[in-house]
Amino acid sequence: MSNPKSWQFLAIFFAVVSSTIAPAQSAFDTALKNQTALASSRIPEARLEQYSDLAVQWIQQYLRIDTTNPPGNELRADEFFKKIFDREGIENRVFEYAPGRGDLWARLPHTTAQAQRPIILLNHTDVVTSDAAHWKVPPFSGEIKDGWIWGRGAQDMKDEGLAQLVAMVMLKREKIELDRDVIFLAVADEEVDGTGTDWFITHQRDLLENAEFLINEGGENLLENGKVKYIGVDVGEKTTFWLHVVAHGRAGHASRPIPDSAPDRLVRALDRILAYRTPLQVLPVVEEFLHDMAPYEPPDKAREYRDIRKAVHEKKFQESVEEDESLNFLLRDTISLTMLGGSEQTNVIPPEAWANLDVRILPGGDPHILLAELRKVVNDPNVTIEPLNAEFRQANYSPTNTSLYAAIRQVSAEYFPGTPVVPQITSGYTENQRYRPLGIEAYGFNPYTATEEESDTEHGNDERIRIEEVRRGPRVLFDVVADVAATR
Repeated sequence: MSNPKSWQFLAIFFAVVSSTIAPAQSAFDTALKNQTALASSRIPEARLEQYSDLAVQWIQQYLRIDTTNPPGNELRADEFFKKIFDREGIENRVFEYAPGRGDLWARLPHTTAQAQRPIILLNHTDVVTSDAAHWKVPPFSGEIKDGWIWGRGAQDMKDEGLAQLVAMVMLKREKIELDRDVIFLAVADEEVDGTGTDWFITHQRDLLENAEFLINEGGENLLENGKVKYIGVDVGEKTTFWLHVVAHGRAGHASRPIPDSAPDRLVRALDRILAYRTPLQVLPVVEEFLHDMAPYEPPDKAREYRDIRKAVHEKKFQESVEEDESLNFLLRDTISLTMLGGSEQTNVIPPEAWANLDVRILPGGDPHILLAELRKVVNDPNVTIEPLNAEFRQANYSPTNTSLYAAIRQVSAEYFPGTPVVPQITSGYTENQRYRPLGIEAYGFNPYTATEEESDTEHGNDERIRIEEVRRGPRVLFDVVADVAATR
């Protein structure tokens, strides 16, 4: 939020000395309103409608580009972005780091003599697979139907890449004076191996310009009964620690059961693992999130949320956490059984049976301690547990006392009055984890709202986004970026 100009102070001063208290207060309110007005409020409504029309047009075009990963073919998306950036006169470069795969970088330079560190708008251009037989419309049609725009990527995350594109165009066309560079970065292969981001950091690190902030996917703005329940800003993510469990035993014909067979040993080991409860722990960011959400919960839960450090020691609360999927992952490392394997024939008892576990570690957690504990829990020398990850990435998160987080609060308050803006730790991985070690404060912020049903289409069938969100979302993001990057 900018400081009042000297003329604003004079206006208020003369109002005070030349009139009564009420007119003076009115002058102050007017000055304050001018001071905190959103950047988009200074754009004529007709032009804002044109940007909304462009957003609908461009997202349809973008959703029609098949960037299913594997194989990716993300250069198709890069070409889409490049044509628009070239036409708008925005500096950009495409990097093809593997056949058909590439990253696109674009930049709006600062216009001040002394600049702050840049802000990066990060998005990935690949999408997960889809089966058209299970969709109401073809996954790459970009069709408008029943008030939604349909297509693979409409929630993850071509919608957010589109909002970032429109925000860049708005900043350029409206000639917004910037005191920091605004960088647009579209990367490939986020959904599988993250090679796009890894390549860019390794080979084009200088183009990140020692950025201060980054906006990426990960935020969640839940719409319930026509009202936004909260604006959730992803400030941190859990990290994956996948485990491979193998049980060994005597093989034989299945007509004669073997009590210590590999499959039997595996079942007993998995039963112990799934019955094990990792310790509850409260991260500061989770404490802040729950405290902020307390006023919107029933009395008993509100009491627990306001003093979560006390609640985690109460047996009743501990039992309730087990039943609450949305709370459980915030307060502990989690273990999910995902894959099983054994014999390839029903009448053969195999010498080995195996399972894979998807383990998610909270920021600051030590995977080696958890691994040792699980081996102790299983307590069977014929069962091995080993990591599947070639490399463990320590989970990290960003603080909430930055100017970017403040800008998100300020803008959200204008668009969604009375709705809490809360920090979140997400259960899934995002590439924010790769950028924070570079000294960049990275946040997942989504300018769109979505119902639970709409959010559930991410990676699922019938992925779609409401037209009204496509028309409004880019403007929300534009205002956030302008707040943190425009000259004061």
